[in-house]
Amino acid sequence: MGIEQKMGNMGILTVGLEEAVNWARTRAMWPMLFGLACCAIEMMSAQASHFDMSRFGMELMRPSPRQSDLMIVAGRVSKKMGPVLRRLYDQMPEPKWVIAMGDCASCSGVFNNYAIYQGVDEIVPVDVYIAGCPPRPEALIHGVLTVYEKVQSQKLKDLAVA
Repeated sequence: MGIEQKMGNMGILTVGLEEAVNWARTRAMWPMLFGLACCAIEMMSAQASHFDMSRFGMELMRPSPRQSDLMIVAGRVSKKMGPVLRRLYDQMPEPKWVIAMGDCASCSGVFNNYAIYQGVDEIVPVDVYIAGCPPRPEALIHGVLTVYEKVQSQKLKDLAVA
């Protein structure tokens, strides 16, 4: 006989520590503003009242990497910007996640030349790719929800530092 049967309808909620921690991480995820090109306009419109990413716990985009745990790279990354992007990623606290927003961030899009990285995954590990040129705000929200699903399935022992 489990605790649910013994307690009845007393309004007691039982949940595992891992599930509670992952729930808290998804409901308080703070994205870092890193808009590099036209995808940044769509990222900003996802924060506006029509799409309202505030309902997912993302009240505002953080300009500081030390306050963020989700990096949204929106746009193409030039060879000059690559080391800056990596430095900002390294300054983010663990655990951290990355979304590559748009074709330019995912695979350089139409910019197939020597000055542009052929995908942001050459610099930082990417968790979710969002296709489109530029992707709609709904696509960004779907990408954020995909990150949420990934976070919900994480185990605490996998995050332990050896």
